[in-house]
Amino acid sequence: MPRFTYTARDASGATVSDALEAGSRQDALRRLGARGLRPLRLAEASAPKKSKTRSAGEPPASSPVTQSKIGNPKSKIPALGRRHRLPFLEALHDLTSSGLSAGEAVRLLALRINEPALRTLCGGLWDRLSEGIPLSRALGEFPAVFDEASLNLLEAGESTGNLNDTLERLIAHLTAQRELRNEVATAMAYPAFMSVVAGGVVLFFLFFLLPRLQGLLDALGGELPPATKLLVGLSDFAIAYGWFVVLGAVFASLSAWRWRASAAGRLVSDGWILRLPLLGVFDTGRTVLAFSQTLSVLLENGITTSEALRMTERQIQNRVHRAAFDEAIDCVLEGETMSVALGRTGIFPPLVLDQLAIGENTGNVVPALKKMAAAYQRHLAATLHKFTRVFASAVLMGVFAFVGFIAYAIVTAVFQLSSSFSM
Repeated sequence: MPRFTYTARDASGATVSDALEAGSRQDALRRLGARGLRPLRLAEASAPKKSKTRSAGEPPASSPVTQSKIGNPKSKIPALGRRHRLPFLEALHDLTSSGLSAGEAVRLLALRINEPALRTLCGGLWDRLSEGIPLSRALGEFPAVFDEASLNLLEAGESTGNLNDTLERLIAHLTAQRELRNEVATAMAYPAFMSVVAGGVVLFFLFFLLPRLQGLLDALGGELPPATKLLVGLSDFAIAYGWFVVLGAVFASLSAWRWRASAAGRLVSDGWILRLPLLGVFDTGRTVLAFSQTLSVLLENGITTSEALRMTERQIQNRVHRAAFDEAIDCVLEGETMSVALGRTGIFPPLVLDQLAIGENTGNVVPALKKMAAAYQRHLAATLHKFTRVFASAVLMGVFAFVGFIAYAIVTAVFQLSSSFSM
């Protein structure tokens, strides 16, 4: 009998991982439901080998044509990831908003969609939906694509019959997150380009131009001025020990990256980031934006406050802020208002807390959170623009200062050597 491994939630919301034996996947799902468990992932651990021959007149287990059309989740395709979540939800919403059911929409996408990874995703979903599994549970078997917050939103939309509205809100939320990431990438592109150009200019002077000028100056003879000696010394050091410096920098970068990947390193480095002038302001704004966006979408779709707060906590990237937010959640669950509990974290500005308190007093928490998210979206855009200008200006000033120093060192050396030569 086939053996299935599963990850499920019990009635208290705790996650349970175990294995069971069942005649089929559908039978395994029925057994889990009878135990009061809600499957998040169900996979067959071992299956009996199927005979390659069949008796005359026996129909094949699955039509090759149908299998090629729907797609095989185990086929060699690009790995599924979070980047496939939004395109799939947008395509699904386009079809369900036209009147198709979620199952028919997934089946049609599995037949019509061209992108290999999305085609396989839809094929795997359709295989599960055809067994009678709800959409949210089928999506839960692809944890690399769909996170827990998205699954809970879609499950709430299915249970209330508002799947289209839930999809629309979730798509708007994910689109806003994508736009923020694009803004960050765009804002950092110009400073990164300027840094590369500045590094190229410095390396050109040190490795190519200065050695040739040094030969000319040595031919003239005489004593070089201090600025020129310093410049020549830098060039000699770069030529002799440059590779060691590069290897040391690479080793230090890899060590710092591995240290930051650890729990303790991430906590300490996130604390350092918060102390930096512009990066600290940006990281705090990103935390407020993630809190307001995620919590508003969760509450608007019927998720309970306790579950919504826990799911929102996992969306906060800064570990210092996440730890403070975790303590605030405990206070909220004990009966304290969100505005008071969050005020003790030191993360949220007073105006944000006032808006949240007004929303709690009037029963309009979701509109207050949406206004907060829109305001901080603009705030982060302005912060990014300011950071870009400051960083680019600092790089340009550094390049100009270095080039000016080189020009000064060369000109003073030429004048000094020329005067000594004429004498």
